[in-house]
Amino acid sequence: MNSVTPPVNTDGRRGRWEGHREQRRAELTAAAIDAIRQHGPEVGMEAIAAHAGVSKPVLYRYFADKSELWLAVGREAGAMVLSAMIPAVADVREERAAIGAAIDVYLAHIENDLNLYRFVVHQPDIARGRDVVADVMDTVASGLARIFGDRLRARGLDSGASLPWAYGVVGYVQSVGDWWLRQQQPISREALGEYLTTFLWTGVAGINRAADTPGGLAAQAEGWSTT
Repeated sequence: MNSVTPPVNTDGRRGRWEGHREQRRAELTAAAIDAIRQHGPEVGMEAIAAHAGVSKPVLYRYFADKSELWLAVGREAGAMVLSAMIPAVADVREERAAIGAAIDVYLAHIENDLNLYRFVVHQPDIARGRDVVADVMDTVASGLARIFGDRLRARGLDSGASLPWAYGVVGYVQSVGDWWLRQQQPISREALGEYLTTFLWTGVAGINRAADTPGGLAAQAEGWSTT
């Protein structure tokens, strides 16, 4: 009687390896963030590897070069901002306060995690196959768009504007926040947050008016174009 050797389940083995690899990358990314916070935005791969308790060749086994690690760190930084922003905004009922909460979360994050912010945003010597800053903005804007969309639908308005508005808000606040840090915070975070909130609130107040206008946002925009 011939015995048949069962086939090796290579798919299962590959899946376990990929799961292990992703877990290890996440651990090394977290260690890199700790190293950046401790040693500053110019920290090198050797110092990051030492902080993670691995050799540099092991670090390169999971990240081909510093640009790949930069991408991983940037994506994690964006997730951190979003995880703090969503509950802060969702817990506020009044619209102006919601805008202020989102802005304050972002400004507090970059102020309190300055080395991480500079590592992600200001890295002129890294080869950029992808733009991690754009990835971070995508992450935050997408989360903010969901909040805007929910609030628009709650007023019976078309939520199609939520995504471009979210990108507009994120780009505006990121640009001003970067100026604020580069100028060594010439005004307090509270004052800057209030300035930005006041400026953006004008647009949001228009949403509230549109909710009471027949035809909603489209009619409101048409009215603006004829004035």
